[in-house]
Amino acid sequence: MSVSQTEDSSRGAMGTRPPTRASSGERFADWTDSRLGLHGAGRRYARKVFPDHWSFLLGEVCLYSFIVIMLTGVYLTLFFNPSMTEIVYHGTYEPMNGVRMSEAYASTLDISFDVRGGLLVRQIHHWAALIFVAGMVVHMMRHFFTGSFRKPREINWVFGWTLLFIGLFEGLLGYSLPDDLLSGTGLRFVEGATISTPVIGTYLTFFLFGDEFPGHEIIPRFYALHILVLPGLMVALLTAHLILVFYHKHTQWGGPGKTEKNVVGAPFMPVYVAKAGGFFFLVFGVITFIAAVATINPIWNVGPYRPDQVSTGAQPDWYLGFAEGMVRVMPGWEINAWGHTLALGVFIPVALFPLMLVIIGAYPFIEAWITGDKREHHLLQRPRNVPVRTALGTSWLSLYLLFLIGGGNDIFATHFHLAVNHVTWGLRVAVFVVPVLTFIITKRICLALQRRDRDKVLHGRETGMIKRLPHGEYIEVHEPLSPAELHKLTSHEQPQPYELGPETDDNGVRRPPVGIANRVRAKLAHSMFGPGTHIPKPTIEEYRAVAHDHEHEELPGGDSRELETAEESPGGPSSG
Repeated sequence: MSVSQTEDSSRGAMGTRPPTRASSGERFADWTDSRLGLHGAGRRYARKVFPDHWSFLLGEVCLYSFIVIMLTGVYLTLFFNPSMTEIVYHGTYEPMNGVRMSEAYASTLDISFDVRGGLLVRQIHHWAALIFVAGMVVHMMRHFFTGSFRKPREINWVFGWTLLFIGLFEGLLGYSLPDDLLSGTGLRFVEGATISTPVIGTYLTFFLFGDEFPGHEIIPRFYALHILVLPGLMVALLTAHLILVFYHKHTQWGGPGKTEKNVVGAPFMPVYVAKAGGFFFLVFGVITFIAAVATINPIWNVGPYRPDQVSTGAQPDWYLGFAEGMVRVMPGWEINAWGHTLALGVFIPVALFPLMLVIIGAYPFIEAWITGDKREHHLLQRPRNVPVRTALGTSWLSLYLLFLIGGGNDIFATHFHLAVNHVTWGLRVAVFVVPVLTFIITKRICLALQRRDRDKVLHGRETGMIKRLPHGEYIEVHEPLSPAELHKLTSHEQPQPYELGPETDDNGVRRPPVGIANRVRAKLAHSMFGPGTHIPKPTIEEYRAVAHDHEHEELPGGDSRELETAEESPGGPSSG
């Protein structure tokens, strides 16, 4: 040891620096990287680029509200007692003293009135759940209308759709746990819908409830599903969803310098992380503010559940009002045969509800089959440039809103002083009429917007300035668009529909018969991309002709300049 120290001292005297010793943090980082290989992955993904557009924040609203749900859910789990054992309440809330109720209901009262911050946390949890589902719906609509579900993101669409599907039932379970009269009425509806399933309805009911409704097993079973099974599935799906977001290039709006092979935006570290961190606290703060000023689910106003009672104005949360509205609007048809009754008034809506959700989940694959497009797409589409898809989305939303009104037809009738029967029949007619009208109107609006874009490309933007020509004619001066604006309005594709081809070849030999699947595909392709589904983009020749007519036109401010031709304008009009 002394020799070593002497040698060190002599080296120091000669001017050689002794070797520095790595810090504990560096040693831990080296130890971790040698076993997990995090350094390479961190360098690769830390510089991943994210575009900057407000619509991309919708997905972050979903993520952050889900985190808020998890945090508040853990806190509530510490105090909630998922038991159906009946007790006589003697607690802080005096109007309920002496009332028989389940321990689940009593513990919810204790959380609301005795646990410090319990009521605020309950309301944050409930509001965050509503915002989470709403965010997922709007987030998926953004993906649908902009076409970001196309290859290679079909699987990620399915992951997001599954998250939404599970989130609907997760909300129903959490809403039912307090065992109050309002949620119990909703469970009675679930029990009736389940038992209406032909052949297996009674088996499903006993599997779900464990006994005759309401039984003593329903709340413990829902509690296990609500805090363990479904959250675990959602965390796994959310993780896979985010991994695929990082694995695929991020979608972006088209513009100069933006192609299918690059992404323009800010790097993940440190810019995006700083913005995301601030946005998380903003979302958390807004949810907390809403929970502090707006009461939601005040179970003490409706009392504990009793099978022989129904609360006034019983309505489900908005995301399940769609399903209940289908049942309320549907006529009460029944089929009696061989000693059995099939309640079509309940069975048909219960069967259509998941079927509609399945069609939404499978839509990317359906559209890919119709178009036959195998390419990767990383640029978003403007909804106006895909009129049929946009019209389909808005017609579905109109149908959803109609059924949502149907889920509260009694409230709607009392507030507007109408007969419930009139509201119900009006909705029955509107279900068949409004989506069709919405489709037609939306398609026409999209085509009108395309015509306006075409006119702007050819003639420029209206300035409101009136000019008198030498021969006395008055005209309005139009300002030509910039190359960036020209690129935005003309860079979109206008695919041609799938064609079956002639029945005979060039030699007059009859081709093999076309299958039903290809005939259906051709029909759908023509309905989506055939004549009348888009306005042709202006050609270079049209652009040059109009530009030639307006050459040397005096612009506001006294400037005189020529309109750029398509060849001189990056991203200018194409030949279609």
